[in-house]
Amino acid sequence: MFGKRAQSTSSPEPRGPQPAAPSGAAAASGARPRAESRAAATPPPPPRVEIAERSDEYYEIKSSIFSALIDTIDLAQLARLDADSAREEIRDIVSEIISIKNVVMSIAEQEALLEDICNDVLGYGPLEPLLARDDIADIMVNGANRVFIEVAGRIQLTNVRFRDNSQLMNICQRIVSQVGRRVDESSPICDARLPDGSRVNVIVPPLAIDGPTLTIRKFKKDKLKLADLVRYGSISQDGGRILEIIGHCRCNVIISGGTGSGKTTLLNCLTGFIDATERVVTCEDAAELQLQQPHVVRLETRPPNLEGSGEVTMRELVRNCLRMRPERIIVGEVRGPEAFDLLQAMNTGHDGSMGTLHANSPREALSRLESMITMGGFSLPSKTIREMICGSVDVIVQAARLRDGSRRITHITEVLGTEGDVITTQDLFVFEIEGEEAGQVIGRHRSTGIARPAFWDRARYFGREAELAEALSASGA
Repeated sequence: MFGKRAQSTSSPEPRGPQPAAPSGAAAASGARPRAESRAAATPPPPPRVEIAERSDEYYEIKSSIFSALIDTIDLAQLARLDADSAREEIRDIVSEIISIKNVVMSIAEQEALLEDICNDVLGYGPLEPLLARDDIADIMVNGANRVFIEVAGRIQLTNVRFRDNSQLMNICQRIVSQVGRRVDESSPICDARLPDGSRVNVIVPPLAIDGPTLTIRKFKKDKLKLADLVRYGSISQDGGRILEIIGHCRCNVIISGGTGSGKTTLLNCLTGFIDATERVVTCEDAAELQLQQPHVVRLETRPPNLEGSGEVTMRELVRNCLRMRPERIIVGEVRGPEAFDLLQAMNTGHDGSMGTLHANSPREALSRLESMITMGGFSLPSKTIREMICGSVDVIVQAARLRDGSRRITHITEVLGTEGDVITTQDLFVFEIEGEEAGQVIGRHRSTGIARPAFWDRARYFGREAELAEALSASGA
């Protein structure tokens, strides 16, 4: 065993005792009967997440046993073991401590205690049961005693809690240190990721008044594909075929949407149609994209160190990847002057590049691109910037989270050109809301009747024009 043993623990103790998959079924296309569309679009109610109850007495006993474990165990030797061996060793020592302290617990309570303490030492503590559930999309920790989750688009309060803010802070530091970052009073805001790519944001006191605040955007273990979005009703089958053609034909795509609308999930789905022979370079603040192609280079920004130097920004990554002979450049999220470099890349031989940004409509997405370039200090006339946008971006795909919590692709919009100082666009596909039943938004996707989109010649070059014409005509108004 480890150096010290449990003989030092004989002091008396108290007596013993959040695509979630988007809600909604597949919305019917225009060719289906309206009644069938309405019935198919009504999703089941979100499941209630049950977390095992823990009493105050349980937490008191756990805190006492955990303190005794820390006094007993040799952490340096523990660090040299693999995860399974370390877990077994911790369970043996905790069982011995429980025996010495004469703590009265049922077998189920003791097993729960053993698992909780192992999670505290080796994992993410009380977060482990939530991270293990694939139906949870987001985990939001507002201090030690309030943990919220999102399931099927709805936010719920759980009974999960931490021992205190110190334990929560330790877990936050454990998460961010795995990707070479830090969070403390001198650097109270940090973006990081879990090993599975789940996005993490941490903000701690003094900026967070009620204790450390941790937000985790979880990724499903089984990565969603475009067929799954069709099945969930995020897009119709014909709309999905158009997105597949757009991805295959190397159109430059901007995915627009609000927070939590499913932009990253949709970007992952679209990258599934990239040919396996293409070299793809991704640039992200925190690496979360899960591309399946064999030739992918993943780049990630770096924050400044304690001396304030060493920072690598998104713009530097995008500019550098232009020298890496990419065929496609994927920017996880465009939020600053890197928009200028991405547009230049799109317009200089890197067809099929993609990125996401926050905007509530395709028209607003274009304005956001223009404003980000302007804020970057580029002294270019507005007309020049708009012409650059038109020459670079082929398609804007708009995602939205509706009031019932469901995620839908609401627009597939082409960027055509400029008329005077105005950028002209045309919608190929739109989602029309028809009403609401039992708290669920009812609607359908339909084609706007455009028979020959602007990327028709590109589709013909790749041999997909017949399939494109069929998809556009099948879901006409």
